[in-house]
Amino acid sequence: MDVLKEVFRGKFTEGLRELHTKGKLGFHGTLATLQNPKAFAAWLRPLFRSPWVVYAKRPFGGAQHALRYLGQYTHRVAISNHRLVALADGMVTFRWRDSAHHNTKRLMTLPVNEFLRRFLLHVLPPGFVRIRHFGLMAHRHRRASLPLCLQLLAQSGRVPAEASSEEKAVSSPPLWTCPQCGAPMVLIERLSLAQLRLRSPPILNAPQP
Repeated sequence: MDVLKEVFRGKFTEGLRELHTKGKLGFHGTLATLQNPKAFAAWLRPLFRSPWVVYAKRPFGGAQHALRYLGQYTHRVAISNHRLVALADGMVTFRWRDSAHHNTKRLMTLPVNEFLRRFLLHVLPPGFVRIRHFGLMAHRHRRASLPLCLQLLAQSGRVPAEASSEEKAVSSPPLWTCPQCGAPMVLIERLSLAQLRLRSPPILNAPQP
C-alpha cells in the first residue's frame, strides 16, 4: 500500500502539471495567481510532503453486478409492503436482511417517527429524478424530438404508421381510469410546480355567490 501511495501521488501530480501546461485548468477568484507556471509549481510542491491515503478494493462482481443492483432501485421505493409486519402502539415492525450473516432474514421494530425518518432519507430532493434521459430522449427536447423519431421510423417501414385517433380509442385501453367508477379520465390541464404551490386547497361547503 505504501508503494501505491507514491505511484498514485506521482501520476496525479504529473497529470496536473500536464493539464496546466496545455492550458486546460481554469483558475478564478483568489486562485487566479496559479495561472502563472512558477506559482503553480510552488503550490504543487507541498503535495509531496503530505501523506496520501489510497484505498484499493476488488470490485463487487464487476459492472454487470453493479448495474443489476442499482437497476432494482429505479422504480422501487425504500421498502415494499410485504416487508411490513406490524404497526402497534406507535411502533413499526418490518423484515430486513442481515448481509453480515449470510442475508439472514430478521425483524426490526422502530418508533414511527424513526421509521419515517429513515424512509424519507430515500426520497429525492426537489428537482431530482430517479431516471434521467439524455440526447433525443432528454426531457427538455422530447416534445419536439419524439414525434420526429416516430415519423422517421414510420417512413422507414420498420414500424407501422401511427394509427388515427379513432383507431387508438378503439384498440388501446385508456391510460388513466377512475378508481371509483372505472370510466376513462381525461387530462384537462397540467400545472407546473410553481402553480401547485400557489394553488390553495378547495374549501368545503363554501358559500355560493
